[in-house]
Amino acid sequence: MTPLEKVEALYDELVAHYESGEDREIRAAAKLLLVSLDKFRKHGGANWMALVDEYITLAKEHPEKFAKILRGRRTSDEPSLIA
Repeated sequence: MTPLEKVEALYDELVAHYESGEDREIRAAAKLLLVSLDKFRKHGGANWMALVDEYITLAKEHPEKFAKILRGRRTSDEPSLIA
């Protein structure tokens, strides 16, 4: 499994943890986002927020490119793209 596939598996596990709870997908995604933001803050250097903003802008304004990046990171045989 690629790292992205492992994260997606963890997301699925979190969703299952919430069982039939309200907004279980959003709650699981929020948990992963909180951890991710903490790691960006701790390890991303002085411009960590700019990198976060780059990914958010990419997801909002160029969803097809964002999807292509994610697809490229799901399998180990496709080249990795950087935002």
